[in-house]
Amino acid sequence: MSDEIKKNSYSADSIQALEGMEHVRMRPSMYIGDTGVRGLHHLVYEVVDNSIDEALAGHCDTISVFINEDNSISVEDNGRGIPVDMHKKEGVSALEVVMTKIGAGGKFDKDSYKVSGGLHGVGVSCVNALSDNLRATVFRDGKIYEQEYERGKAMYPVKQVGTTDKRGTMVTFHPDKTIFTQTIEYNYDTLAARMRELSFLNKGITITLTDKRRTKENGEYEGEVFHSKEGLKEFVKFLDMGREPIISHVISMEHEKGEVPVEVALVYNTSYSENIFSYVNNINTHEGGTHLQGFRMGLTRTLKKYADASGLLDKLKFEIAGDDFREGLTAIISVKVSEPQFEGQTKTKLGNREVVSPVSQAVSEMLENYLEENPNDAKIIVQKVILAAQARHAAKKAREMVQRKTVLGGGGLPGKLSDCSEQDPAKCEVYLVEGDSAGGTAKQGRDRNFQAIMPLRGKILNVEKAMHHKVFENEEIRNIFTALGVTIGTEEDSKALNLEKLRYHKVIIMCDADVDGSHIATLILTFFFRFMRELIEGGHVYIAAPPLYLVKKGNKKEYAWTDDQRDAANERMGGSAGIQRYKGLGEMNAEQLWETTMDPNFRTLRQVTIDNLTEADRVFSMLMGDEVPPRREFIEKNAVYANIDA
Repeated sequence: MSDEIKKNSYSADSIQALEGMEHVRMRPSMYIGDTGVRGLHHLVYEVVDNSIDEALAGHCDTISVFINEDNSISVEDNGRGIPVDMHKKEGVSALEVVMTKIGAGGKFDKDSYKVSGGLHGVGVSCVNALSDNLRATVFRDGKIYEQEYERGKAMYPVKQVGTTDKRGTMVTFHPDKTIFTQTIEYNYDTLAARMRELSFLNKGITITLTDKRRTKENGEYEGEVFHSKEGLKEFVKFLDMGREPIISHVISMEHEKGEVPVEVALVYNTSYSENIFSYVNNINTHEGGTHLQGFRMGLTRTLKKYADASGLLDKLKFEIAGDDFREGLTAIISVKVSEPQFEGQTKTKLGNREVVSPVSQAVSEMLENYLEENPNDAKIIVQKVILAAQARHAAKKAREMVQRKTVLGGGGLPGKLSDCSEQDPAKCEVYLVEGDSAGGTAKQGRDRNFQAIMPLRGKILNVEKAMHHKVFENEEIRNIFTALGVTIGTEEDSKALNLEKLRYHKVIIMCDADVDGSHIATLILTFFFRFMRELIEGGHVYIAAPPLYLVKKGNKKEYAWTDDQRDAANERMGGSAGIQRYKGLGEMNAEQLWETTMDPNFRTLRQVTIDNLTEADRVFSMLMGDEVPPRREFIEKNAVYANIDA
C-alpha cells in the first residue's frame, strides 16, 4: 500500500485504544476538572471520599489527612481495609484492581455501599494515574499489606509487610508534576475548608488534618481536628457567625422519605441576601437541582400558608413572591441518593425527579411544627418576608433604571470610563481603579487599543449591609453595570446575570497595596460575589498586583513585590541601593505603572476563583457584616498589611 493510500485509509488500526489509566493521563481534565490548583486539591477529595463511603456504611469513624514535607498526601481511615484477596475475573489482588482500573471499587456494588460520595465514581484509580508515586497500605485481618505504583502501574504484587492490631487503609500519593505543571503545592486552608465541610455533612466522624510542612512553637505540627455532633445545625451557625440571627433557634431536621435521607438546617438573619447551599452525597451541587427545587417548594408553600392565616398580609397591596420568603435566609440541604444523575454545565446539578417530593414534604413538616411551637419566631419571619416584598418592589424600579442606563438602553457609557478601541470583548480588559488620580495615571500608561479604565470614587457601597434597591440606586455600582454592559435578570429571576453582552472578558481590580486598597478591593469583590457571581465563575475577574518597592542604584532598577525580593535586589546591587516604598498607585508615573502592572508581557494578575462556595460566603459575611469579634479574629489570623506602615 502506498504512503498516500495509508495516509487516507481509516481502519481499525487508525483507532487508538487507550487503556483506562493511560486515558486519564492523556485527558486528565475529563476526570478531575482541570490540572490547575482546583484539580490538584480534587485528588485529595477523591481519596477522602473513599474513607467517607466507609463511614456512611457504618464501618469507619476516624479519617486522618496529612500534608507531608514533600507535598505528598497521606489519607488513613479505620474502616474495613480494601480487600487484598485475588480477584477472580482480573487475576490480580482486589487492591490492585481498585487502584488501577477506572470505575472499579466497592461503590459500584450496592451490597457494599448504599450511597457513596465522590464525583461520578472516578475514585482512587484516577488519583493513582495522576501521581508519580502512590503507596497503598492495608491493615486487615491482623496483617499489613502493601503495594506501590508509579504513574498508575503496579511496581510489584501486593505483599504482606507485617502484623498489626488495627484495621483500615492508608493511601500516600505524590502528584505528578508533568501533569500538574502549574503547581504541586497544597494549600492548607483549601483542604481545611473541605474537611470542615465534610465533618458537618457527616456528623460523628472525626477528621484530622495535619500539615507536616509547618510546626508550632512547641514543635508540634500545625493542624486541626474536625468533628461535629450536631451536623448541619452547627454548619449553619458556623456560616452565619458574621450575621445577626432574628429567630431564637436554628430550625433543623433529619428525615428519610421514600428511601431518600434528607437533612435540612436553616436560620433567618438581618442580611438581605439568600444563602442556600445544597449537597448530594457530600458533593456541593452549586447549580442546584431537584433537591433545591423541593426545598423551595416546601418552604414557600408552608410559610405562605402560615402568613395568609396570620392576617399579617391583609394590608399588603401586592402578591408575595418566592424570593421574599428567602431573603435573609441561610440554609443547607443535604440528601443521599443511591444513583445520582448530574446535569448542568459543570455536572453539579441534581436531575433525579424522585427527590423533589421527599424533600418538599420533609421541609413542610419541619416548618409547620416549628411555626406552631414558636409563634414569636413565626411572626418575626413573616414580618421579614413583608419587608422583603416591599424592598423587592423598590429594587425592581431601581433595576429598571440601571437597565435603561446600560448600553442596551441607549443611555451611553459612564462619563468617567475611558474606553478602548477594540470591539472584540474577548480581547478587551477594563481596569477598575481606585480614585481619579490613579485613574489618570492608568489612562496615560495603558494601551488604548484593548485596555479601558474606569476610576471609582472612594469606597463603593458595602452591599453586605445594604437593601437591594439601595445597591441599584448607588451611582458607582450603576456605573460598573453600565460600563460592563451586563444586564440584571427579571424580577422572577433577579439573581441571574446576562453575560452575553459583557464588553470586557477581563475585569481587573487595581487598588493600592495597603490596608485601604485591600478594603476597597474586598468591597468590589463582595459586590461581584453577591450580584455578579457568574462573572467570577466565568473566570473574568482578576486583581492587579502593583509592586511594593522600587530598588534603584545608578542606571540599575528592579521592582519588588515582597520584602524578600526587595532585599535580594538590594544585595545584587551591592547593598547600598535606594529603596522607594510605593504607598499607592499615584506614586508611580504612567511608564512605571505600565511596565509593572499593566503590560501583559510582564504584569502579574491574580485570577479570582471560588474553590469552596460556603467558605467564600462565610468569609464575605464575616468581613463585611455587623459582627465584630469573628472579623477581628479572622483579620488577626490572616492580616498581611498589619505592620506595613507602622
